[in-house]
Amino acid sequence: MVQSKAATVDAYLAEADPARLPWLLRIRDVARANLPDPVEEMQWGMPAYSVDGRAIFAFASQKQHVSIYLTGIKVPEQHADAVARLDHGKGCIRFRKPESIDFDLLAALLRDGYQPVSS
Repeated sequence: MVQSKAATVDAYLAEADPARLPWLLRIRDVARANLPDPVEEMQWGMPAYSVDGRAIFAFASQKQHVSIYLTGIKVPEQHADAVARLDHGKGCIRFRKPESIDFDLLAALLRDGYQPVSS
């Protein structure tokens, strides 16, 4: 699935590859648990999480990999080396094998990298 036309995250997950579903559900759980009051919705054809009206995080099950998008996350210095060792692009981390996802690192990135907008 490259870009889904699903209207909800539940519908997106229902159409996902059953072999990847446990990993996608766990990514969802980590996002919900580590972002402050996230709004879950579909954006850009994938599940996305917004905080205070700003897109912060998204994930997708692509043809060859699972991707996470740190759209509003600044990688904290203490996690920069770990992220640098991963297959990544600008704002995206790709996992060709979902079992290689480091959920502790993902939780730390979401928890430590979210920066609220200053008023």
